[in-house]
Amino acid sequence: MATKGNPGDNRNNRSPMSVFIIVGLCGFFYILGLWQRSGFGKGDSIAVEITKHTDCSVLSDLNYETHHDDDFGTSDGSDIQVKEFKPCDNRYIDFTPCHDQMRAMKFPRENMAYRERHCFPDEEKLRCLIPAPRGYATPFPWPMSRDYVPYANAPYKSLTVEKAVQNWIQYEGNVFRFPGGGTQFPHGADAYIDELASAIPLDNGMVRTVLDTGCGVASFGAYLFKKNVIAMSIAPRDSHEAQVQFALERGVPAIIGVLGTIMLPFPSEAFDMAHCSRCLIQWGSNDGIYMKEVDRVLRPGGYWVLSGPPINWKMQFGAWQRPEYELEEEQRQIEETAKLLCWEKKYEKGETAIWRKQLQSGDCTERETLPTMCATTDSDDVWYKKMETCVTPSKPTGPWKPFQERLNAVPSRITSGFVPGVSVEAFEQDNRLWKKHVNAYKRINKIISSGRYRNIMDMNAGLGSFAAALESPKLWVMNVVPTIAEKANLGVIFERGLIGIYHDWCEGFSTYPRTYDLIHANGVFSLYKNGCNAEDILLEMDRILRPEGAVIFRDQADVLVKVKRIVKGMRWNTKMVDHEDGPMVSEKMLFAVKQYWVAGDNTTSSE
Repeated sequence: MATKGNPGDNRNNRSPMSVFIIVGLCGFFYILGLWQRSGFGKGDSIAVEITKHTDCSVLSDLNYETHHDDDFGTSDGSDIQVKEFKPCDNRYIDFTPCHDQMRAMKFPRENMAYRERHCFPDEEKLRCLIPAPRGYATPFPWPMSRDYVPYANAPYKSLTVEKAVQNWIQYEGNVFRFPGGGTQFPHGADAYIDELASAIPLDNGMVRTVLDTGCGVASFGAYLFKKNVIAMSIAPRDSHEAQVQFALERGVPAIIGVLGTIMLPFPSEAFDMAHCSRCLIQWGSNDGIYMKEVDRVLRPGGYWVLSGPPINWKMQFGAWQRPEYELEEEQRQIEETAKLLCWEKKYEKGETAIWRKQLQSGDCTERETLPTMCATTDSDDVWYKKMETCVTPSKPTGPWKPFQERLNAVPSRITSGFVPGVSVEAFEQDNRLWKKHVNAYKRINKIISSGRYRNIMDMNAGLGSFAAALESPKLWVMNVVPTIAEKANLGVIFERGLIGIYHDWCEGFSTYPRTYDLIHANGVFSLYKNGCNAEDILLEMDRILRPEGAVIFRDQADVLVKVKRIVKGMRWNTKMVDHEDGPMVSEKMLFAVKQYWVAGDNTTSSE
């Protein structure tokens, strides 16, 4: 059964003698470290001040009590009173600040514009803590979580009724069970994926990243993990309550999203494959604009799978209860757009068709007319940019490599010079550095690799080396590249066989509350120091973090002092830790755990 809390709760109960010994050893090794660095004067004063106050005992896990609750000194010596953040009203338990249902109804319905991101302005933002529902439980570990979700975590039964005959989801006692079925795979996701694998190389690592549009509860993405394939599943927040929430509770990557009027928050040529299983997207409409957007995010040589209407409409129009002429026209538009994009149809059987994008830009011989090519010089500049009915030119690309080789190989975007300022040597150095950082994290938080953390987010992912160092079947990482950072890096992350997204941390993330187990924030608050309020970023982190989830901050010491002061009023336990290279390095780490508390409950796990 799922349980509340982390495994292995072994909080320290130290005797006065053991405390004396530890303090003595801390002092000895601190002085020894200073002596080895040739004395005072080489480190900054803030780092030294923090080290004096830091409890240097080894943290066996992150279920600890804060032994030094006093705040560390700030750079200006001021004594600012800690602000206590109150719980939000219980009606905000599943609040999604940029996908609010009531707010969405104010926007046009044409082309699904009302289902896109529409964030609250600053003056209307909630500045309180989103509560967990009563009875909230730690999710089951993977792979059990793929099939079972505690009912209390997402207590919505509408899908069990609406999709009862399609085997999406079943309610059994105090859990939901996910049998692995779907509208287009009545024999189960495994059988459906095996059918696709007869035409697409899903078994040898060549196809690693997949975009699943209109994902439902993401059973397709959940079962792709068996083949070491990772899918970015997207679905709108619509009348089918909590689709994306169910996906993330199961431990499957997903975001709230829709193909509407703005470009998807991914770089060009990111995914090895794109998939639509009866996702109800009008692919042929608007001059094929949605297929052209898929073409933009699909790698040269990538595959597009369309399963359901209008494929094989002659045999199925009666069952679909749609006019024959309408489905015929829809298929005609899709086939014409595919030919314009120079996609080759590789497979069609039953209600499933598969196309492949040309591998090289000069390979197209079938199209009769040339498409309008996009004029933009930066096809990765997509944040809130309108979709266009043009075709994105392909970049020169290297040969496809299987996943494990891709993970640490130098991406062709770097060797081809598409990432300004990042050389082959810089990439390799970044890789080595993050292996070192992650090893340091694991020494402090010993449960990182245990399977306790499934859904992990890197808020400022850089080149994706944090995720590469953590790579394991037990977990996945959502690599977020802030829109104010170097945007070209997200393409590098995808080329490594990892997934990610562009995002502006001044706004809410496109997910439900309580959907991440571990958040990594490297340099985020230094990056946004002139961008937006640190409180708002931390409150958003609190919203998307599970009860008893963990956060690792890495930043300059004075920045972390301020962060620590804010989160002290957010029901988080914190611990400041020196850089792995010693106390004289000004960069520090702040480890935090969100306490367990639920709606209507004033107690927490640490009380």
